[in-house]
Amino acid sequence: MEAIDSIRQSSTIPLLEEMERKYKSIPMEAIVKQDILRQGIHFLKEAFEVSGEYKTKDYFIFSFDHIPLSELGGEGVDIKAPEEIKVSGGHFNLLPTIISTRNNPNSPYQVKKSPDGLPALYLGETILGNVEFPPLPAWYRHKTKNGKLPGEIAPVIEWGYLIYLTVFRNCQYFGKEEECAYCDINHNYRQQKNAGRPYTGVKDIEDILEVLSWIDQEDKTAKVYTITGGSVITSLKKKNEIDFYLDYAHAIESKFRGRWMGKIVSQAWEIEDCQKFKEAGIQVYHPNYEVWDKNLFQKICPGKEAYIGRDNWIRRVVDSAEVFGPSYVIPNFVGGVELSKPYGFATVAEAIASTGEGLDFFMSKGIMPRFTAWCPEPYTTLGTQAGPPLEYFCELLTVWKATFERYSLPVPPGYGEPGPGKAVFSVSAFMDVIGYPGRN
Repeated sequence: MEAIDSIRQSSTIPLLEEMERKYKSIPMEAIVKQDILRQGIHFLKEAFEVSGEYKTKDYFIFSFDHIPLSELGGEGVDIKAPEEIKVSGGHFNLLPTIISTRNNPNSPYQVKKSPDGLPALYLGETILGNVEFPPLPAWYRHKTKNGKLPGEIAPVIEWGYLIYLTVFRNCQYFGKEEECAYCDINHNYRQQKNAGRPYTGVKDIEDILEVLSWIDQEDKTAKVYTITGGSVITSLKKKNEIDFYLDYAHAIESKFRGRWMGKIVSQAWEIEDCQKFKEAGIQVYHPNYEVWDKNLFQKICPGKEAYIGRDNWIRRVVDSAEVFGPSYVIPNFVGGVELSKPYGFATVAEAIASTGEGLDFFMSKGIMPRFTAWCPEPYTTLGTQAGPPLEYFCELLTVWKATFERYSLPVPPGYGEPGPGKAVFSVSAFMDVIGYPGRN
């Protein structure tokens, strides 16, 4: 494969058709989804005017936008962009495909009003499908006793399937020397506050329980909750990281034992700490390893390298399978960051070989790595450089699916139904490819 700079791909219908011909083991829904995730979406004002009531972006942890929030106001996108879109039909006759919103006014993908008067996704002059915006849950009409909105405390994503509890909206890996180079959790917090939005830094357990009580009574869509937030290096609320996050798990499971599947996204912890969360009722563990290559881990995750170390991190991931069970350990990596400048690989082939090695390492042990698609956000160390070409994501999905099938792994728990037309996971297409038989 050629050097990356010579194959930065602009999104066109011919490019998508080329990928459809070349990558027959992955569905077209996954190819289109990954391309939209890498390029973002440009919403025209007219799309909001014909969409009816829907759930807007809650900025549940990161911005996932290509430009600052302060620059999104032209079309009302800063307050009107939906959390996700669902695309179906169109040029490729897509099955319903749920895709996370990443605002980018320069994206070739536009959502605007179609001739029938409803929102549609366009690439150039071609309609790629009709567009739905996510429904607004009925319980979003409430406010907590402390005056908090539900979307601030316990927002839902993945078309309502997942309750996302970012209980600490900052990270104690701080500054260029410690922050993960792709991550904008601290920057997103600052821009939300600067915009005058309610954006609680450390969420009160009682607020969370109050919102969960509405979901328990009024909602039938949510099946899973995730507890997450930034890393705690010293202490938070006079507690270390384990005790801080454990309090939330205990509180939720004590009141709603087994009501939803509980997950935690965190650093890699020692086995005895994992056991505490398992005993509290947490079923799925996400100790995200971010990037496989040893040198890139050191450069891109400097805080994690300094405080825990890559080799120690991987050991802890493997050890945690003894507590949760291998298929319930689902560490994430940031797909595409291996190609970032200035440290990343020069070619798609090198990047895929490295990441494929990591996939094989974990999947051979029954552990279930998944990925999110890297979004180059403006305030991060890596900045808004050009992201990977679509070819990279097609290769990644192909290798992920082949490795998953080689080891006969089960469907990842806590992600809903797999396959095109069914997957709800919206920040990558790894769930969309599961079970797809391929095409001739």
